[in-house]
Amino acid sequence: MPKSAVPFLTFTTFLMCAQCYKYPLLENSDIVTNYSYKSLTSVPKNLSLRTTVLDLSHNNIQSLEATDFGYLLELKVLNMSHNLITELNASVFDSNIHMEYLDLSNNMLENISSPFPDQLHHLDISSNHFKTLSFCRGLGNLLQLKYLGLGAAQILKSDFEAITHLQLQHVFIELNHLLDYQNASLLMLNTNHLHLSLLSNQTCLFDVLFDAVNTSKFLELSNFGKWEAGKEIYKKYILDIASNSRVNRLTMKKLSLPWNILVFILQAIWHSSVESLHLYDFGIQQLIFKIPFNYSNTSMKELFLHNISTEVFLFDQMNLYRLFSEMNIENLTISSCNVLFMPCPLNQSTFQYIDFSNNAITDDIFPNCLTLTKLKTLKLSGNKLQMLSKVSSMTEKMESLEYLDVSRNPLYYNNEDCHWPQSIRELNLASCSLSNSVFQCLPNNIITLNLLSNEISHVPLQITKLENLEYLNLADNRISDLPDCTLFPHLMILNVEYNQIPYPSTESIEKCLSVKLMNIGHNPFHCFCEIRKLISAEISSPGKMIGWPDAYVCERPDNLNGVKLKDFYMPEIYCNIFILVPVIIVPTILGLTIIFVLCKYFDVPWFIKMIGQWTRTKHRTRRSKRGYQELEREFAFHAFVSYSEHDASWVKNIFLPNVEDMNDSLRICQHERNFEPGKSIVENIINCIEKSYKSIFILSPHFVQSEWCHYELYFAHHKLYSENTDNLILILLEPIPQYLIPSRYYKLKALMTQRTYLEWPKEKNKHGLFWANLKAAISVNISDLEQDRSCSLPSESS
Repeated sequence: MPKSAVPFLTFTTFLMCAQCYKYPLLENSDIVTNYSYKSLTSVPKNLSLRTTVLDLSHNNIQSLEATDFGYLLELKVLNMSHNLITELNASVFDSNIHMEYLDLSNNMLENISSPFPDQLHHLDISSNHFKTLSFCRGLGNLLQLKYLGLGAAQILKSDFEAITHLQLQHVFIELNHLLDYQNASLLMLNTNHLHLSLLSNQTCLFDVLFDAVNTSKFLELSNFGKWEAGKEIYKKYILDIASNSRVNRLTMKKLSLPWNILVFILQAIWHSSVESLHLYDFGIQQLIFKIPFNYSNTSMKELFLHNISTEVFLFDQMNLYRLFSEMNIENLTISSCNVLFMPCPLNQSTFQYIDFSNNAITDDIFPNCLTLTKLKTLKLSGNKLQMLSKVSSMTEKMESLEYLDVSRNPLYYNNEDCHWPQSIRELNLASCSLSNSVFQCLPNNIITLNLLSNEISHVPLQITKLENLEYLNLADNRISDLPDCTLFPHLMILNVEYNQIPYPSTESIEKCLSVKLMNIGHNPFHCFCEIRKLISAEISSPGKMIGWPDAYVCERPDNLNGVKLKDFYMPEIYCNIFILVPVIIVPTILGLTIIFVLCKYFDVPWFIKMIGQWTRTKHRTRRSKRGYQELEREFAFHAFVSYSEHDASWVKNIFLPNVEDMNDSLRICQHERNFEPGKSIVENIINCIEKSYKSIFILSPHFVQSEWCHYELYFAHHKLYSENTDNLILILLEPIPQYLIPSRYYKLKALMTQRTYLEWPKEKNKHGLFWANLKAAISVNISDLEQDRSCSLPSESS
């Protein structure tokens, strides 16, 4: 097998071949050893006894000895291609009875005397230095052989007589060194697929091709180089080969032909037995010009062109494209050929399948086309289509179109009218950068819709329902929740993997219950309470989530990153409000209620208020700038008490005894015992307030009705602001509604609003705290004051 034609078969290739030949794939227990590209000069001796697959390709090994593989009794696959092997020991493979695959291609073998294992399915000894194929006479016992690779300088009929009975599926013959070919030699082979490569000797060319087209129904020709132009004898040979052919499928790779020869060959094949023609990596020589072509009387059903290039770029492209557009065949594929456009067939076309993928086609393809009425499949993937509305208009008259692929095009939609054929059932719009608006331009009857890798963030609710849609692929977009499945009443498969869904909403999951299969994997799942609905959906319908559980992994919170959803657990109590309320919230509310009732019953707020007031009073006392010596020098009394005569009983029987009992030296100025006779009441009031460190006012509804109390309050208030002192104490004996306070008592209103006052509690258990607050408020020490510094006679202040 030549370097430029068929790549060497590595282990991966073997697996592909094994699958083609329906061989079972290697099991996980098999031992695979790869020593390729190691510059080895001999087979390693330290291989495992259980080795089943051994790759020693691309080394410098020159010979294979009997002991090289004798101990590898389980060896199935051996690749020795691309070495320098010149000889094989006669018994080199005697112990390898289980060998199925052997590749000795691209070496320097001149002869083979060793027998091959009887169980071989694949044997490749092409691209060596064989002069003849006489070694084929020793291959007759390989009854399991399916693939055979050969090559020699001379090919004779007698060489193939020993293998005529083998039921070969694929025969590859490398003809690079062919010098002599005996006619009818290839006809001795019994194979389904004949592959000829690297025929450089044009003397043998047509003899080999004449037999090749009669050897197998599947013929593959590759690396035949450039054909010389201008030789009319070519045409006779080509016609003879075509007219005598029994080939149904013809594949040609890596061939370069003049344009006129290519058209002539195509015309000859057109009238031959060939039903499927595949051309890969073709080069067109010389100028392309218009050549008449007879499209009638053909067996051709499929033409496949891939990677066709031209050496001349300045030509009338219509001469090239019109040749293909008028073909009366069923299937036409022209891919990776830089096609710019394709004219509409002039007459009613027989095309049922057209594939123009990976070209440079624009919106001008098939303009106003009315002749593609039988077309069922149209593939325009990987081109330069832009307007989705023009794509719909292009297909509108294709009344049989069922499948349309316009993926990997720079499509956009700007609210133009869309007109699709009613017959379309499958639409592929993958990788087109389309937004949500695409749902306004979709055929109503589609069954399969592929919107993979676009810019869709959600499915608009305003779209017309796609009543027949069964498969919707929205993978790799920007969707944050499942679409509303009620828009697609017959949806069976939904794919939204690789989006931005943290968790499907409960509503969206419930709306998609009728969907048979969903792929929501590979999304950035947030593993909180909301994700439990998705997990429950999989538990209730096992197998519904495609890719479960490996593709369903938590991303957030960070401590759960990488945890599979199947392993995620959150207690019901954290997520169910109906459990949370009775278990946590109700006891909390009940506890708070009990605390509130107890506080209310024991009047805790009042106690707290009083304690706070006592603390502030003590703090103010400590910070007072007036010391004991100043008090002794200026004041005769600790406090002056002002009250209404209606409250005298409380003052005399409760207030004074308790206050004076707190400290024997505490002196209270009371008008009944301390006012000086002979002086006016106002003068006594002023003198007592001036001689008292503090003024205590017993407030009650009666207090605000007393004129003298008003005077006393006025003078005390005046002293408060004139001397900038904090020596005013208010005691609220009974609550005073604001409406009872006369307007002239605006000072009292201001004081009660701005200053803290002591409330006389009715409950006895609160009296102790009341007296402590009062003592802290008075909190001065006036001892050794002279007894005669007093007011001698009381005055009525009612």
